[in-house]
This record gives sequence, C-alpha cells and structure tokens, in this order.
Amino acid sequence: MSAEIDPDTFGELKASAGDEFVAELVDTFAEETPRILAELRAARADNNADAFRRAAHSLKSNSATFGARAPEALARALELAGLAADPARDQAAIDALQAALDSAAAALKELARG
Repeated sequence: MSAEIDPDTFGELKASAGDEFVAELVDTFAEETPRILAELRAARADNNADAFRRAAHSLKSNSATFGARAPEALARALELAGLAADPARDQAAIDALQAALDSAAAALKELARG
C-alpha cells in the first residue's frame, strides 16, 4: 500500500464498494480535482470567501474518501482559515495542495490497478 494513502481507509472503501467501482471513483477523483482546484484559485483571485471554502471543503472530503491524508489536511487548513489577508500565502498553500493531490491521484491509480 502506498504511503500516500491510508491503507485502512482505502481497504474499507474497496471492501464496501468493490474494486471496479473504486477504480471508477479514482478516475473521477483524478478528472474532477483539476476543476475544483481551478475553482479554488478563481475564488482566491475573486476574493470570494464562500466559494473558496466550498472548493476547499470539496477537495478535503474527496481526499478523505480515499484516505489521502496529506491533501485532506492541506485542504482542511484552507477551508478553516478561509481567505488570507496575504493572497500570496493562499497561493503557496494552493500550490502545495495541488502537488499533494497530484501525488495522491497517482498513488490511487496505482492502487486501483493492483
């Protein structure tokens, strides 16, 4: 099991949903994540606190479903903090979140195939 993904959470998901459905969920996660990240970035650019929190919440919840702990924690921090007074701080946090999500998506695809 990849260090990127909590083995218990992913195992429970596979046991309850089945291998084939989990593979579909992983594909959806990989496809939807860039769109939600774009919403998060747009909300930051527009100074839209509600949209920012909603997008961060979605990324947190989606990550938690698979046991992707690093992106879950980063998205939770953004959701709870909301928009920072310093947009550069948010951009750096979003960039870190994107890297964690990319890594988690790659690990999930590998796990879903195995």
